[in-house]
Amino acid sequence: QVQLVESGGGSVQTGGSLTLSCVASAAIDSYAAGWFRQFPGKEREFVASISRYTGGSTYYADSVKGRFTASTDDAKNTAFLKMDSLKSDDTAVYYCATNPLRCSWSRHDYQFWGQGTQVTVSS
Repeated sequence: QVQLVESGGGSVQTGGSLTLSCVASAAIDSYAAGWFRQFPGKEREFVASISRYTGGSTYYADSVKGRFTASTDDAKNTAFLKMDSLKSDDTAVYYCATNPLRCSWSRHDYQFWGQGTQVTVSS
């Protein structure tokens, strides 16, 4: 069983930046890495997805497009989510996940999940 461990969450003021990291316990033969977030009482929602192939194609939710950047370092089995211009609406628990087949916005398509890391944005 592959384990994903996220780090980099924390508290930041509005307009600030954070970079989340997601380290896999072993090399994963997955097509894509994804990032999701969950607000209290809500379902987990798509944030970003990045392909390990096709030149590292990335996809973002409209709410984060232009502010968040997904990347990977395959040599280190690590995915990153750089978050800039953070807003209070970005406060949530953030999760990374792997998708064996494609970049997808649906959480049901993802195979392995991290434990989540809290991001709190305050004014």
